[in-house]
Amino acid sequence: MGILIECPKCKIRSGLKRKLCKCGHNVQKAGSKNYWIEYYLKGKRTRERIGMSKHAAENRLREVQTAKAEGRTIRKNKNTVITLGSLREWYLDLTEVKQRRSYVSIQKCLRICIEGIGNIPVSELTKSRLELFRKKRLTENSKRKGRPVQPSTVNRDVTNLRAMLNKALEHDKIDSIPFGRIKLLEENNVRERVLSQDEFESLYLHCTASLKGLVLIAYYLPMRQGEILDLTWEEIDLKTGFIRLGGHRTKNKTGRVIPLHPRIFEYLQGMPRPINGGYVFGQSRRFNRKAYNKAVIAAGIVDFTFHDLRHCAINNLRLAGNDHFTIKEASGHKTDIAFQRYNLVTEEEMKAMKWLDLKQGSSGTMDTYMDTKAKTRIV
Repeated sequence: MGILIECPKCKIRSGLKRKLCKCGHNVQKAGSKNYWIEYYLKGKRTRERIGMSKHAAENRLREVQTAKAEGRTIRKNKNTVITLGSLREWYLDLTEVKQRRSYVSIQKCLRICIEGIGNIPVSELTKSRLELFRKKRLTENSKRKGRPVQPSTVNRDVTNLRAMLNKALEHDKIDSIPFGRIKLLEENNVRERVLSQDEFESLYLHCTASLKGLVLIAYYLPMRQGEILDLTWEEIDLKTGFIRLGGHRTKNKTGRVIPLHPRIFEYLQGMPRPINGGYVFGQSRRFNRKAYNKAVIAAGIVDFTFHDLRHCAINNLRLAGNDHFTIKEASGHKTDIAFQRYNLVTEEEMKAMKWLDLKQGSSGTMDTYMDTKAKTRIV
């Protein structure tokens, strides 16, 4: 009875004290390895795959030893009993998950994961299975867009799968997470498209009445789609000319204040305002993607998403001469790395680049804003 380590190279299992596998691989120095426990039940040798947590393997072995010593029936490892499919049904039925705006997206991601990996017991969800799923997913085409699936999409699938497993562990539905940390795929999804004022006016002209307000705010104010759809009259202060969002309303859980653009101020003043307040753009708070895409095509614009309007808002604020700290505060970005993705410098701006007059000397100060490094994301 004891704990075994599985060699990540040849999959042979050996005792904890063994350094070198029969294949010559040093299992002790291996970054990712699976742990198993071995015990005898009614004279028959039994092995259970625990996953990549040595601590979980120790706990399970201790549980088995205690049950045998006390003459009790050994409880089955939950990971070997519950499947990904049944876990998905339980997870999607949780009230806290159902209340998320991204609920439909979560459903889709988990369905794709289970279809790609298989409705297997949680104990069989290895790191190598996940890697095969990711490789296969990258060779597929998106059904909606008809183009290859992007790394960011695969990352979202795996992140949602991990979130489900974390919640299952928290609710004692499983005994352990069967795999360790997963390094997310490198993403290259920076959008380099902003609208000119003429292009925006054309888009605005072709929008339906229900879309005009959403598009107007998205183009002039650096707000996220969900923040606009959930906007209430109580959050709009026409006296001072601000939108005031509480921490519960923002992505990074930090409240912020956003000044109203004169054109938006005028638009909101012309809207009927219920006595009891409520949502500005209706109770459904659903974005009509089809109507938006139809307006984009009618305006003669190619490959332009609603989220791209946020890029326009941030870029326009920069071109207006606002410093990056003010824009960053208004947009709700916590890090410079994320904020920089929204700042697009055109060739026309490069032509207007100013040069330091060495005769006048320098100020002796340095703007360290761009001195940042990207960090590897891990889930």
